[in-house]
Amino acid sequence: MHNTTSGSTAPTLRNWLSIGLLGLIWGGTFMVVAVALRGYGPLTVACARTTLGAIALLGLKTALNRPWPTFSPRLWKYLIVIGILNTALPFAMLSWGQQYVPSAFAGISMAALPIFVLPLAHIFSDEALSTRRLIGVIIGFTGALVLIGPSALRIGQGWEQLGQIACVLAAFSYAIASIMTRRCPPIDPIVLAALTLTVGSIVLIPAMLVVEGVPGTAAPLHMAAIVFLGLFPTALATLLRVVVIRSAGSVFMTLVNYQVPLWSVLCGALILSEDLPLRFFAALALILCGLAVSQWSSLRRLVARPAT
Repeated sequence: MHNTTSGSTAPTLRNWLSIGLLGLIWGGTFMVVAVALRGYGPLTVACARTTLGAIALLGLKTALNRPWPTFSPRLWKYLIVIGILNTALPFAMLSWGQQYVPSAFAGISMAALPIFVLPLAHIFSDEALSTRRLIGVIIGFTGALVLIGPSALRIGQGWEQLGQIACVLAAFSYAIASIMTRRCPPIDPIVLAALTLTVGSIVLIPAMLVVEGVPGTAAPLHMAAIVFLGLFPTALATLLRVVVIRSAGSVFMTLVNYQVPLWSVLCGALILSEDLPLRFFAALALILCGLAVSQWSSLRRLVARPAT
């Protein structure tokens, strides 16, 4: 994994496999966060997963002997902004919001992320907003709506409404962070992921201590959920996300967000023995159709030549 320029690059097979794995990881995250919230406060959950993720990636950086970048004021600006908008802020808002809204609503918030990214990437990055991409995003987002159903879209009152707003703002924060990651000066992806998580940890630790205090021990299941969140949806997912955005672009990265509610439903069916709703299959067809429309040229190139 090496640095790339900001020029547009055709997605490779590795990119496609990465977003498939990210969809699986993030699709199961909301269930794990719900378990962790039974034993810890939302800021503690956000802080713990960010800190554990930072430690894991800093350890990986050291083990692989990846060099530190040449720090400049411009690079520091990107690291701080990405660290806050990609980790500290969305992790805290999602953890807090999930106290008051069902995981289905959190899932649809992530599925809405492409709607934010497309115009931002068109204005601030090197990824033009084509008609085909726009149609594909609309079809994919419709699939997410069909999967989750109308009940999750109900506007709540009081804390529930604030929880819904927090989830949507988390998606908007991720969208801005995606554009910043694409525009970030050249830097090794592992180092970039490690440093941005470190920034997020530095922001969240004092916030946690002031609001919720020093965390104590909890039930083994709740502590295991925290460790899982730190290693997989945080450390591994942040690294994969950085690699995909830097190599294939922020618009391509949004394809993972259509999958999140699909994997969330599948995890519920396979792990919690929940029934698969009939609308799952209609939603799957719409989401795959949206993916094919928005990335038709990339898919044709991928089939026509050996993967790199």
